[in-house]
Amino acid sequence: MKYLSQAALFGLLLTGCSHGETTATTLPDRTGQHCGEKPNCVSTLESREDFRLAPFQLNQQGQAHWSEIQDLALSLPGASLGQQQQHYLRVECRSKIFRFVDDFELRLTGDTLIVRSESRVGYSDFGVNRERAELFRAKLQAAGYLK
Repeated sequence: MKYLSQAALFGLLLTGCSHGETTATTLPDRTGQHCGEKPNCVSTLESREDFRLAPFQLNQQGQAHWSEIQDLALSLPGASLGQQQQHYLRVECRSKIFRFVDDFELRLTGDTLIVRSESRVGYSDFGVNRERAELFRAKLQAAGYLK
């Protein structure tokens, strides 16, 4: 009986921490902003080593296939559409267990793709946002969209 009570309590705690929102949230475009001080964000505009992503330079084919690039971003694990505007995309990526949301943002400016990925909650992301951005880079490379 004691173990059953503990299991039920643990389940309630997990549910309370899940942040399992089901609807997309409207947020401002943050692709032009630098990351804060918490190690839960990466960006191609950052100069600080811990937050910096290498540039995403598109070739002519990549520049001509913005909708396909958006589809590649939406194919990332746990991804769903957050917001979409001309030359801007925000993808909400949810973790499998706790359903925490990270915002993966893209802005197309000429032949440059600004990429920013940040966790909404918590202090550290344990490298998840960098891994996601590099997985996206690999998808773009495989599609032949990068210089």
